Order: sequence, then structure tokens, then C-alpha cells
Amino acid sequence: QVQLVESGGGLVQAGGSLRLSCVVSGRTFSSSFMGWFRQAPGKEREFVAGIRWGSSSTYYADSVKGRFTISRDSAKNTVYLQMNSLKPEDTAVYYCACSRDGSARDYDYWGQGTQVTVSS
Repeated sequence: QVQLVESGGGLVQAGGSLRLSCVVSGRTFSSSFMGWFRQAPGKEREFVAGIRWGSSSTYYADSVKGRFTISRDSAKNTVYLQMNSLKPEDTAVYYCACSRDGSARDYDYWGQGTQVTVSS
């Protein structure tokens, strides 16, 4: 069983930065793919960024490329999402998720989410 706990959300002005953390408890696999998603009110959940646990290969949505950076610390079993140059349209609940088989299509575990609000 894997549990994911996000933290680091909050209220920030446009242009500011936040770093989200996702602590992974339970067994992780080098083949796992960890993703950050977000969901704004009235909108569908969307992929933001992802990282392969074993190789640290990273992937980003076009809307956040150059502004967000995903990373992981194996020793701390933690995945981070550094968010810079935040915009009001980045306002959403951000979720961490784990795809055990690394497909990045099917996610087996989800965190509870952390709210990010960017004021203009």
C-alpha cells in the first residue's frame, strides 16, 4: 500500500513562487511514475508534471514549461514541484499521484490535494 501526502500550498501573489511536497509512504518501485495534477473550479483535472522514480526523467504540460520544476529525493521518499512565476490561472487544487507500472496513464494512488491560490 502506498500513501501520498501533499503539502506546501497557499496564497501567493502573481509572479511569486511556491514549492509543493509529496511524501510517499509505503513501497516504491523504480518503475513508478509520479505525477502532479491540478483541478480548478469548474474544470477537469489536468496533468501538470511527472517524473520517473528510477531515471528521474521529467515531463511537463506546455502551460507550465519553463516555470515549474519537478524533482524527487529518494532518501526522503518525496517528490517536489517547484512553481515559479505563478499566474492567477495556476490557481487550483494540486494532487500528487503514483502510477505503479510507470504507464503514466493509470494512477493507482492519489493524495488528498493541496490548495494553491494565486492573486492578481
